[in-house]
Amino acid sequence: MLQRRILALLAACLILASMASASQKASNDKLSKTKPVAGSMPVTAASAKGREFYEKGMQDYENLYLERCNEDWRAAVKEDPSIAVAWAWIAFNSRNPAEVSSAREKAKALLPKVTPGEQLMIKWIANVQEGNYIAGISAMNDMLAMFPKDKHLLYLAGNWLMGENGDEHALEFLERALALDKNYPAALNDAAYVYARTRQFSKAFSTMDRYVVVLPNEPNPHDSYGELLRMAGHFDDALAHYRMALKVEPNFTSSQAGIADQKSTTWVRDANPTGADRAFAETAQKAHELGLDLQEAQAHQRMAAYQSDDAAALKHLEAAEDALGHRQDLSPLDRDEEMSRILRYRAVRAAHAGNQELAQKSLRTLESMALSSRNLVIQSSYHGAAGALLVAQEKWQDAISHLEEDSNDPFSMQLLSRAYYEAGANDKMHAVEERLRGTNVPTIEQAVVVPAVRSQKPSTT
Repeated sequence: MLQRRILALLAACLILASMASASQKASNDKLSKTKPVAGSMPVTAASAKGREFYEKGMQDYENLYLERCNEDWRAAVKEDPSIAVAWAWIAFNSRNPAEVSSAREKAKALLPKVTPGEQLMIKWIANVQEGNYIAGISAMNDMLAMFPKDKHLLYLAGNWLMGENGDEHALEFLERALALDKNYPAALNDAAYVYARTRQFSKAFSTMDRYVVVLPNEPNPHDSYGELLRMAGHFDDALAHYRMALKVEPNFTSSQAGIADQKSTTWVRDANPTGADRAFAETAQKAHELGLDLQEAQAHQRMAAYQSDDAAALKHLEAAEDALGHRQDLSPLDRDEEMSRILRYRAVRAAHAGNQELAQKSLRTLESMALSSRNLVIQSSYHGAAGALLVAQEKWQDAISHLEEDSNDPFSMQLLSRAYYEAGANDKMHAVEERLRGTNVPTIEQAVVVPAVRSQKPSTT
């Protein structure tokens, strides 16, 4: 119990609550030299054309042209290899593990030749990719302290935090960016997502309406609207917006993926595992052919989530782990996060299949990862797995302590509802059950859990 409290404290305090204060306390000497600078962060470049490519890449990134921005940054470093931050953003955004590793090392090699702000940006990206979270977050905070009025940096930090399950602090950064520019498109987009994730759909849709008005000729506003509509459970309307985005830009990959993903999860939601298997197997095969190890692993991990047979699920989880080991150039960040998900579901499936040795081995490995990392994805994976195994052992209070640390995951919410019931906490049971029924975040977990829950009558106890 004490260990769990320590883990929760580390995750909450050192990563989130300390965004504005603890990292400053941990690096007072450095921050004493970090004085606010007016305007935006300068970019070191020997070529005006190279700088233009870099800036176009950042604009394309904000507008969610996630392949085109890579092309822009590649063009930037081809024109001017000394643009260190272009290398850093290639490392951040590329899906090619070899390119990520190579670009990160080139950015780090140029550290002595760039401005202090650029150094902090590179250290932020490189450290979090390499698993050095305290150093990475400290660099990010120092960068924001140096350029408190740079809306683009505020957006980039908020955008990254959203991917790390840090919505509360992400929203703080995004709202600071919007205070500087109320019509800043990228911040409007991400703020709407945060509102939707917290089920403030009225606020999410009003913010998204502003985003559409600001960028009427871009595909991403409609794509994002589609995502938010899926989160609200309006699946047909979501498809309509994806198609509107593709009318603006036929090759907009996010909307293409949105339509394909909705088709796959719809098969899961409609209890059609054959169709889902076919779609995810095709994704895994294409990823394998292209050397996209992370995407191959994710496809197998998602296939495991809805298998009715534990042996089949464990086989897919083994394939997912194998994919992560195909090459040695996958970033530690991506590998560790995905491995934590694999271990989580392996522990749960092994326990359900009666293989307690494999279940406990997986949980011990996951616990070790959680003790040595402040990564919120890893923390959630550990608490979700530990809570699930404790529910199986009918240790309700201990299970609750873990599951409350992963209370946004549909699997954990379902188990938490049962644990509250068994512990006699009926008010909490009804609250989490209501929240679970209203969950529409477009994930494989939602597709597996929520439709089945909605098909049952609400608890009346």
